[in-house]
Amino acid sequence: MSAIRFIRREIFQVTQAEFAALAGVTQASVSRWEAGGAPSLDEMQAIRKAASDRAIEWNDTWFFDAPVAVPSEAAE
Repeated sequence: MSAIRFIRREIFQVTQAEFAALAGVTQASVSRWEAGGAPSLDEMQAIRKAASDRAIEWNDTWFFDAPVAVPSEAAE
């Protein structure tokens, strides 16, 4: 699982379109990130702020190190 997909699915628990709105980008940008691209520093700051606004405990390492496996992947 990509780092951004982990953040979107496991931390925010939203769709690509919803995550795009949080980050101020298009859904296509989120799709590119999940396929191996990376958000800019400004986009990372927007994601971090969205987490703070939602009282989500944040860890910047999630941008770079997605977990090897998470429980929801087993169900797919």
